[in-house]
Amino acid sequence: MLRSRRFALICTATAGVLLVDAQGHDIISAKIASTVHDTFHAFMLSDLDRNGRTTPEMFERINLRLGESITARNELGVDKNENWRENATMLYGEIRPNGHFRFVYFGHPLPLVFSAEYKKLVDIGKARIVQFPPLGMAIPEDHPDRNRYLSMVPRAHKMGPSDLSEFELMSPGDILFLYTDGVYDGSDEQDRLQIQQVIREHQNEPAKAICAAILEHAVNQDERLRQMGEEDRVDDKTVFIIKRA
Repeated sequence: MLRSRRFALICTATAGVLLVDAQGHDIISAKIASTVHDTFHAFMLSDLDRNGRTTPEMFERINLRLGESITARNELGVDKNENWRENATMLYGEIRPNGHFRFVYFGHPLPLVFSAEYKKLVDIGKARIVQFPPLGMAIPEDHPDRNRYLSMVPRAHKMGPSDLSEFELMSPGDILFLYTDGVYDGSDEQDRLQIQQVIREHQNEPAKAICAAILEHAVNQDERLRQMGEEDRVDDKTVFIIKRA
């Protein structure tokens, strides 16, 4: 499945973008993605009504929604050693007209920034970015309902304002590239260089054209995997481009 999104930065207020990638490709995966989407919108409306902005507490509630309930497991009679969880990665960010991007992510590939000046992908300072496991995998120890959920990864405290990461698109033409691991898993250097070359060749074009070029590249990579007999590595694809005007 291909999904492309583009956003040329011409807004006069904060704009939000949400990417969710559920594990797997079956009806359960679709249900998980729908759950995150619906929960996000419900909590977002509540947060905006109450606080006028998104807060770390909202993301903790979404994380808890996908947490595995011990009570439900016991009532269903499920073996505690069975490996079943509602698992999804999520990235939510807010971009302002000055290029400031503030975001939080749970197990999702990190954003990439293409510098118009240097014509390459630049480091956004990973050491300063707070990384959370996929949604539902880590329930903070100080949560009042902690004992009702299974936590696969230890986390001492609930999320706070300092856990929201941020950086800026510094110059006109800078490109923020958001994606799912069906396009790039965030680790392979050769894949990164290939995507960098695609963006470089289309950097002066509208965001829509850059999206299309990256998706075409990703589809061509899928065909190569199929020829190699590695169809299991083919995954759904989402690309979201933000280009500073």
